[in-house]
Amino acid sequence: MMVLAMAALLAACTTPEQRAQYMAKEADYMMQVYGPACDKLGYARDTDRWRDCILRLSTRDDLVRSGGYIGYGYPIYRAY
Repeated sequence: MMVLAMAALLAACTTPEQRAQYMAKEADYMMQVYGPACDKLGYARDTDRWRDCILRLSTRDDLVRSGGYIGYGYPIYRAY
């Protein structure tokens, strides 16, 4: 909870240009990390489906890192 409050305070101190630059760097990072996996999965590079693959893999990793909780205490479904 405290982390969210700090992030909100820091976000309020940035300009729209700084936020846009941060988002562009984050998008470049995600393409670098998850792009090769989406290539191997057969998605054509620089298509909407390829970008969707990148977002899905990034979201999956974020959920795994957060302990599998999507909010409000509800766990994500995990097939064992």
